[in-house]
Amino acid sequence: MSLARVMRKSAHFGSLFQSGLLARAAEAVIVPLILCLSLTVSARAGDDNVPWTHAISMHGTPALGPEEPFPYANPDAPQGGTLTLGVQGTFDSLNSFIVQGGWTSARGMRERQFGNNILESLMVRSYDEPFSLYGLLAQRVRMPDSREWIEFELNPDAKFSDGSPVTVEDVIFSLDIIRDKGRPPYRTWYAAIKDKEITAPNRLRITFENGDNRELPLLIALAPIFSKANTDAETFDKSTLTPPVASGPYVFKTIEPGRLVVYRKNPDYWAKDLPVKAGFDNFEEIRIEYFRDETTLQEAFKKGLIDALQVREPVRWAKGFDFPAAQNGDVKKLEIPLGVPAAMQGIAFNTRRAQFSDPDVRKSLRMLFDFKWVNRNLYYNLYTRTAGYWDGSELSSIGHPASERERQLLAPFPDSVDPDVMAGTWRPTDADGTGRDRKVLRAALSAFQKAGYVMKDRKLVLESSGQPLAFEILAKNEDEEKLALAYIRTLELLGIDARVRSVDPTQFEDRRTKRDFDMVFNTWTASLSPGAEQYGRWSSASADQEGSFNFVGAENPAIDALIDEIVGARSREDFVDAVRALDRVLISGAYAVPLYHVSSDWVAHWAKVSPPEHHSLYGHEFDTWWRTSGE
Repeated sequence: MSLARVMRKSAHFGSLFQSGLLARAAEAVIVPLILCLSLTVSARAGDDNVPWTHAISMHGTPALGPEEPFPYANPDAPQGGTLTLGVQGTFDSLNSFIVQGGWTSARGMRERQFGNNILESLMVRSYDEPFSLYGLLAQRVRMPDSREWIEFELNPDAKFSDGSPVTVEDVIFSLDIIRDKGRPPYRTWYAAIKDKEITAPNRLRITFENGDNRELPLLIALAPIFSKANTDAETFDKSTLTPPVASGPYVFKTIEPGRLVVYRKNPDYWAKDLPVKAGFDNFEEIRIEYFRDETTLQEAFKKGLIDALQVREPVRWAKGFDFPAAQNGDVKKLEIPLGVPAAMQGIAFNTRRAQFSDPDVRKSLRMLFDFKWVNRNLYYNLYTRTAGYWDGSELSSIGHPASERERQLLAPFPDSVDPDVMAGTWRPTDADGTGRDRKVLRAALSAFQKAGYVMKDRKLVLESSGQPLAFEILAKNEDEEKLALAYIRTLELLGIDARVRSVDPTQFEDRRTKRDFDMVFNTWTASLSPGAEQYGRWSSASADQEGSFNFVGAENPAIDALIDEIVGARSREDFVDAVRALDRVLISGAYAVPLYHVSSDWVAHWAKVSPPEHHSLYGHEFDTWWRTSGE
């Protein structure tokens, strides 16, 4: 029966229908509505063709089947015992997802190296692939090629540590609370969700404005899931030492702020038999002890108070194992080749400071770091010079002229890349290792002069104002202080007034977070799948955003556009071109003095704990280790 015939049966509307006025009005308004509803139903019917799967990947297809364990864990690993780890620093919070606790939260709650011991997500990442996720709290997942939405089906066995089930409402609560009260970049990611729809008692569909950010569904799949019933929404954005109720394999046993945190294995852990957890979480307890300085931490390891320790300083790796336990084999050195791009270690410029607002000044200062002298005299020639942000991988622009696609991406920003960087011929200045290479000093002085600086009374000053070039380098330990002093000795040869300020780790993080520094040591970690995290590091929107990782204060439309291209890339080829183009812009912007890297992960450990035979592309993960002897 037509709409008009139905309405004619109403006496009240009869006369109007006789004139045809209401009939025409109804057809004009309601027929398009019915048509719209019909299209929506058809679209949902089309969604049924999107298959459910156990895993998803950023590009390509996940490597593992639904029953395969991760290849860098040993499913037959012995169970029990205690693992004691040590870190330099302190902690005063148990929530790393907010601004207040973002830099001073307890280690090991949720991280790759120390384990996802407390918090879990819908899916878990395999670190043996560029970016593939496998089901954890969600047993199945599906998303269309457009990536405009993603749908999760929760594992019915998933439970929090108090025995309560993990529900769709908990997932929605977790996404909403971090969107409203979390710190960048999490807050930004979850704010991009347009709609959350419960499609079945254990299913949740998350819809986005569009599929432009193709990484976003994967980032949502990695969101930490909190218990709604046991989380205080009102105080979520405040630092707390109240243990969260979560679904991970461990619960808190001991919390001593700034000194010690102990995780105790949950005997009722819901996921212990899942393939993605095979070979993980092998210790009965995990202790993480905090030390105020690196020297004390190293001595604790030598005495056997710490079971395993990552070594970052070449001098300690080369010369620090002459103590008896290392000589008789009780302490072992483990060198793990890395399969990911080298992390970019550098001394970052705060471009918000007037003396660093000119890129030409930053480039001139970048020239004066004598890597050869530092590497030989401080680090036993164990380091390789770092040039860009993805060295040692196909994502690096170093040694590669820009492709045609890169040139198209960079065309709207003609001044964003230096010619030699575009050509792939740029390299960091190669001083002769004397610490006073005259050729480099002359070239740097010439560059400073082009930027408006002149030598006056043996001081480098800005000619227009007479203001000397002066700044402070912020360091948090003896090694950084030593390196800064070596750099300063060269700077002084050109009349630059540079100083080093050493502070404890807590003050260091506080000043870095508040942008209270001129130059600061920083490490930009790298992966084979850079994506939305680059917004938090480099985007204009994050430059003045509290809690962001954009320490340097970068504000560049070319960077913004290229990050959009990275997260929107549909093919690996387009993705590589976009990352290389971003690498070129960051290098040309001279946001840091690039330092050095090693191509291996260095870990020392006592023989009473053992790592698996195979390691992930990213190096060691302590949650795959096990105890080989008694306590």
